[in-house]
Amino acid sequence: MDSAYILGIESSCDETAAAVVRSGEELISNVVASQIATHQPYGGVVPELASREHLRAIVPVVRQALEQAGKNYESISAIAVTQGPGLAGALLVGISYAKALAFALEKPLIAVNHLEGHIHAVLLEERQKGNRELRFPVLALVVSGGHTHLYLAEQRGETWSYENIGHTRDDAAGEAFDKVAKLLGLGYPGGPVIDRLSAHGDPKAVKFATPQLKHPDRKNFSKNSKSSKDGILHQKSPCVAKSSGSAASTENHPRFDFSYSGIKTAVLRYVETNDLAATIESRRRALGQIVKPKLDDYLANADKQTLDLVASFQKAIVGDLVAKTLAAAREYDVATLFVTGGVAANNELRQTFEREATHEGLPVYFPSRPLSTDNAAMIAAAAYPKFAAKDFAEMDFSAEAGLALK
Repeated sequence: MDSAYILGIESSCDETAAAVVRSGEELISNVVASQIATHQPYGGVVPELASREHLRAIVPVVRQALEQAGKNYESISAIAVTQGPGLAGALLVGISYAKALAFALEKPLIAVNHLEGHIHAVLLEERQKGNRELRFPVLALVVSGGHTHLYLAEQRGETWSYENIGHTRDDAAGEAFDKVAKLLGLGYPGGPVIDRLSAHGDPKAVKFATPQLKHPDRKNFSKNSKSSKDGILHQKSPCVAKSSGSAASTENHPRFDFSYSGIKTAVLRYVETNDLAATIESRRRALGQIVKPKLDDYLANADKQTLDLVASFQKAIVGDLVAKTLAAAREYDVATLFVTGGVAANNELRQTFEREATHEGLPVYFPSRPLSTDNAAMIAAAAYPKFAAKDFAEMDFSAEAGLALK
């Protein structure tokens, strides 16, 4: 097949992004317009403001991506856009613009699942490095501000399919980072701040319990389950048949679900018990007067108790993510591990996965930090298998805020 230049458009949350990717394996251009400054005063994403900012940015961002790629509207092969999951209003901005372009240019339109995009961010960069020998089964942890999912992934010809074997029951890991940072007066987005401050605290200072999810069917598991040695109880997964030579069947295997609302509440209780409210308010006011705080600014306004708290909090989250993911890898005898999404940019998460996965002889791959957070290159990359299979979207498709990945 001749090279296909796909224009990707991403607007699922608070980044307006466009990119051009060649045949799912070469990044030609990647432009992201961030809305952090817009949402920072509110300590989180405001959906109505996000939609408004997407409307302002979508046209110039797409034009810039094409210009950087040395392409024009007529020379692209197809247009790909995020269908979901995400904020409905934000998604509709990207979808409406992509439909208009596809109709006017008479180009194929491809609808992409945002979560699949995160997985293909890893594949895109590995292919650019020349790494095409991917061993199956593949287990992908997609962890971000809005999602914490575990997927068994397999490739059938040009297309990919996915089986969810775990997800968060409440807060996503990245959401817990942001909410704890807001609680402690560290601003938004909180994940990168906590990651940098954690290096200056004692991760053993505060003890946080590991989330233990109880399920009514837990007694149905075989005592020989490979994950039983991890002391983790999970919900039994529905029976799903798999083709031979692909990811292991989920029949008679446990699920590996996550929960982070408890640890967030534990941080709140620690703050209340140790009377940290005045310190937090003082920090919030001081940092609020700085347009773009640097690490030194955060350190100047963070006492040892706060640094120890954030280091202990991060260690607990990272430990849970790594333990459950590697337990799932053992249970399903996977050959390759992907860790992707915004939280995959976290230094401790990367280092812990690399150390623990290497100890088990399991290759683990991450996207680069620019492709960990939301971007359109991952959308264009994930669209290529659909382009090759001529799996094009009809013009009447719409945004699906809760779109599942299958």
